[in-house]
Amino acid sequence: MTIVQPSYFSPITQYATILRSEEIVFETADNFQKQTYRNRCYICSPNGKQLLNIPIKRSPNGKQKTKDVLIDYDTDDWQKNHLKSFQAAYRSSPFFEFYEDELLAIFEKKHKFLLDLNLDTHLFVMDALQEEKRYSKTTSFQLTTEEDDFRFLANAKLKFDLKLPTYTQMFDEKHGFIENLSILDLLFMNGPSAGIYLQKIPIVLPNFSM
Repeated sequence: MTIVQPSYFSPITQYATILRSEEIVFETADNFQKQTYRNRCYICSPNGKQLLNIPIKRSPNGKQKTKDVLIDYDTDDWQKNHLKSFQAAYRSSPFFEFYEDELLAIFEKKHKFLLDLNLDTHLFVMDALQEEKRYSKTTSFQLTTEEDDFRFLANAKLKFDLKLPTYTQMFDEKHGFIENLSILDLLFMNGPSAGIYLQKIPIVLPNFSM
């Protein structure tokens, strides 16, 4: 089994790891941390690498478990902004229209908890990749685990000693190839064959430099 963080349209390296695993365990009992892919993703926009961030409600006690994090719908219309960003970036991509309806269905919901939204995006991705993997959720936090531990992949500031294979991106003539974007970038460009690309990526090891 492989343990990973539930994240928002996870980066490509996380799905390369998931596809190599028999079963996935999502870490939900740890304390929520900022600057992670739990509530953000990066896409390739006309202006280059673009951050999409989900606003969350801060706990008055400071710390809160990942499973308890609430989405904040009061600060801005983030769902509308994210959809507009996806459409601006990928409307002309080869496979966007094949996934658009399912993508819209996710944003038509108002998930109360960030975890529920992230699990919804995971199911969307697995369906798009035509893959089935069993998953479960942790019930208590363990600093070390017997599972293959890839929770570090959710750290958006962590650097990896890894050079990913290139693939055609929407604006690569302008910006060059941008590594490890959201899995959506790969899906919209390659469709179901994205799985072939993911299988080419070696196991990711952290370089714990920020």
